[in-house]
Amino acid sequence: MTEKLDNVPRAVFDSGVSKRRRYQQLVIGRDGWGPLLRYEVIMLLANRVPGALGLFLRSRLYPGLLGACGRNVFFGMDVVFRHPHKIAIGDNVVIDDGAVLDAKGFSNRGITIQNGVFVGRHTILHTKDGDITLEDGVNLSASCAVFSASSVRIGRNTLVAGNCSVVGGGHDFSRHDVPISEQGRPSRGIEIGADSWMGIGVCVLDGIRIGHDAVIGANSVVTHDVPAFAVAAGNPARVLRDRREERRGDPA
Repeated sequence: MTEKLDNVPRAVFDSGVSKRRRYQQLVIGRDGWGPLLRYEVIMLLANRVPGALGLFLRSRLYPGLLGACGRNVFFGMDVVFRHPHKIAIGDNVVIDDGAVLDAKGFSNRGITIQNGVFVGRHTILHTKDGDITLEDGVNLSASCAVFSASSVRIGRNTLVAGNCSVVGGGHDFSRHDVPISEQGRPSRGIEIGADSWMGIGVCVLDGIRIGHDAVIGANSVVTHDVPAFAVAAGNPARVLRDRREERRGDPA
């Protein structure tokens, strides 16, 4: 497969490609009957099986779909995989019910989830020819969305509360005579430093760098870089104080 999925709806309805091949382009990311049958059989046998039996089946069968899978990985029910051969998961990871791991693209490495990571219920990791890296100990709570059209990295032990969005890409809208959906899709990427904390409902926009040990207040929209150890909040988020200054001011 050499086609680039610039426009997913258009790819779905492309009449010049068979339905099977369209499905494989969008979901599996590989040609041939072998990858198709392996994906279909494994998902049929394990994806929606409840209870301990489902956990057991998924722990045994899902590694056969993925590019890499470590030890003691917990897969909940109804987890969605796209281009699963570009998904690498380390040890002691939890992928909760309804999570979406979508590594779609033809020139990307995909999604890397390191050791001790928690991906919450209904959280979406979605690439479009981009890469996502969750370093050791990252905790993504429920209903978060992480998108990458180039590179998104979340540093080790970072806490991301529910309903947060990390949006590593955008749309060019400079022309008014062409639909926005048909214009360029710039992406500068996002990097969130280690040991940070993002409160509930935070949105981080493309091109942002958040330093290590930073704290972002609930429902903030991060439109500018945030330095290490900063506490920032608001829409747009602004730096309120430095965590180290508070510590130095504490009584002995």
